[in-house]
Amino acid sequence: MKQYILFIGLILMQLNGFAQHDTKARTILDRMADAYQRAGAVSIRFSGIQDGTLDVKGNKFHLKSGGIETWFDGKTQWSYVKQNEEVNVSSPTPEEVQSINPYAMVTMYKKGFKYKYLGTKKRNGKQGQEVLLTPETGQDIKSIVLNVGPDSSPNYICITLQNNEKQEFFVEKYLTHQNLSDETFRFNKSNYPDAEVIDLR
Repeated sequence: MKQYILFIGLILMQLNGFAQHDTKARTILDRMADAYQRAGAVSIRFSGIQDGTLDVKGNKFHLKSGGIETWFDGKTQWSYVKQNEEVNVSSPTPEEVQSINPYAMVTMYKKGFKYKYLGTKKRNGKQGQEVLLTPETGQDIKSIVLNVGPDSSPNYICITLQNNEKQEFFVEKYLTHQNLSDETFRFNKSNYPDAEVIDLR
């Protein structure tokens, strides 16, 4: 699950806090951040290490990938595991939110990254400008490559971990200004009648 949250955090990041050094890379990242801030509710379909979909509105999200479906309405999280027919309900602490809520993950990426422009490259048939991000201090992530399209939306993300494992994500669709109701971000028991609900609150 951690790999998907890293992916979501990257999709959502507002990059104004990135530390240094490459002016061209900074321009690309700032444009991407600005485009996301103006995008309203967003629906994303992605492929790569896993196929999935993600809906985001403000600090709410709905993620479906790899047999797991997660809803977060800004306060309560529901995680449905299809294989077990179980739904875990929790009210995460602020610390837990940092690791599960993609909107909260934004703040993580405002601290301590260097960036470098790598040039243009085609990924999955989409041309974009690539930026390499590297953390200034030690963490699980060794580096991140972002491929950003002409509309300043992400085409491709590659996360390389310290053990050199690579997690690649291709953004197949990135739809902005979607009409997503608040119910999109809450678990509806009637749609999963056989699921056992386990309340961990």
